[in-house]
Amino acid sequence: MEIALSFCSLCLLLVVGKFLRSHISLLRKLYLPSSVVGGLVGLLILTFFSDHVPAACTAGWGKLPGFLICVVFGALFLGMQIPNLRGMWRMTASQVCFGQVCAWGQYVVGIGLTIFLLVPFFGVNSLFGNLLEIGFEGGHGTVAGLAETFKNVKWEEGKDLGLTVATGGMLIGVIGGMALINWALRCGILKNVRRIEDADRLEQLGFYSPEADRPHAGTQTVYSDSIDSLAYHIAILGMTILVGLGIKELCLLADPFLPPKMQEMKIMESLPLFVFCMIGSVVVQVFLVKTRLNAFLDHGQIQRIAGASLDFLVVSAIASIRLDFVAQYWMPLLILIAGGAFWNFFCVLVLAPRFFKKDWFERAIAEFGQMSGVTATGLLLLRTADPENKSCALTAFGSKQLFHEPIMGGGFWTTMALVCVHLYGGVRMFWVSLGAFLLCLLVWYLFFQETEEPEYV
Repeated sequence: MEIALSFCSLCLLLVVGKFLRSHISLLRKLYLPSSVVGGLVGLLILTFFSDHVPAACTAGWGKLPGFLICVVFGALFLGMQIPNLRGMWRMTASQVCFGQVCAWGQYVVGIGLTIFLLVPFFGVNSLFGNLLEIGFEGGHGTVAGLAETFKNVKWEEGKDLGLTVATGGMLIGVIGGMALINWALRCGILKNVRRIEDADRLEQLGFYSPEADRPHAGTQTVYSDSIDSLAYHIAILGMTILVGLGIKELCLLADPFLPPKMQEMKIMESLPLFVFCMIGSVVVQVFLVKTRLNAFLDHGQIQRIAGASLDFLVVSAIASIRLDFVAQYWMPLLILIAGGAFWNFFCVLVLAPRFFKKDWFERAIAEFGQMSGVTATGLLLLRTADPENKSCALTAFGSKQLFHEPIMGGGFWTTMALVCVHLYGGVRMFWVSLGAFLLCLLVWYLFFQETEEPEYV
């Protein structure tokens, strides 16, 4: 009964979020996802009326995001064609360099603000600066997935503060992104912007018209008398998580061979499961391709499972934020988020025109959405700026994820940076981040400058 009530409460928040988004024009114009709206409603209810909410309604909400992010990352490469990485790298190298520069810059800004301003004047934890990349580039799912890591570095409130930064980043991504698109339209950089006013009434409310050519959620690949197609895809997705779990257990065997200081930190245990699920996704997909079973896996259905998981993840994560921590650190949080916003705008307006010779704004606005919120925010902004997909931005942005996500935005470095700051201090990691940032710039400048418009296929 407790599980049913908890699940139904999350469903209710999602429905309320969808209802409010459909009926409040400001929320529609801001393109705020229903999961964010529903999560904020849940946060307000639990903050001001917690005495009247049965404990069963929120049972498991705190742990649910940590599991759902494994589903999202486990689905990352399932159902995709394994590309020719060498050819793809040549095609998208400048986009990868730009993404790495933006992400390392968030570490430079976040850790720099922390060690030079927030620690001396506000007494925050030295790990505070990591929240910028974790919350902005990583998003709610990454923060939730790092819950155990925050415990191991003895900073449990980092999860709630990180979720706050992630929420602020998503708002900046959507609102700031739309402001940038309007600026580009006025300057003549963009010509064919998709305005919300141009959509029909149902589309503005977020619904497909019954007469419209509605997109399919996926294609059934198995007969339902043997197994339901959705159940089959969920089961395959579960295998990626199982493989990820197995890889993590193998890594734990290396723990006794690490230096004593790292053993005390339980560094292998600190690595979150979702990072290994991403590897599991690749392993399972390669196996399916080699055995020619990939023909019976539909990427569309996998994406819908991941999308549903992300919606439930966001609503439960936001609703579970402890506002007492947020109230205690409101000024450092404001400074950190403002610094991150400034850096993101700088990347689009100053760096992007120098990185890209072709479709610089479309390619930059997609990155702005991702480095402020999540990949879906970047795609939403790109769809607004380039509704007919005439630019090369979608191909470049999508191809870049294969090289970028294993490292940043929830990749290995996102976790390792948290542990390294705890072990070696913020000052040392600031110089490491600055060095990596400059190295990425140098590599781009020497090897991957676009001297002519690249061909994208």
